[in-house]
Amino acid sequence: MRLQRRHRLTVKGKRLAVLSADDWEALIEWLETLEDVAIAKEAFAQLKAAGGDRGKAGWVKWTDVADDVA
Repeated sequence: MRLQRRHRLTVKGKRLAVLSADDWEALIEWLETLEDVAIAKEAFAQLKAAGGDRGKAGWVKWTDVADDVA
């Protein structure tokens, strides 16, 4: 990810950066993607540790929870 514009300034001795709303949203989306990747890696590590058994890894079937999500 590369931010298009950022302005740096110092206020009361603190360094600050000013981002456009678009860049801020892109930054948040990038951070959320990193978090999602970490969650997926952990889930697959648990699945591997459970010998590929989704139930032992704590995974649930979509059909068992679909009504709760909707």
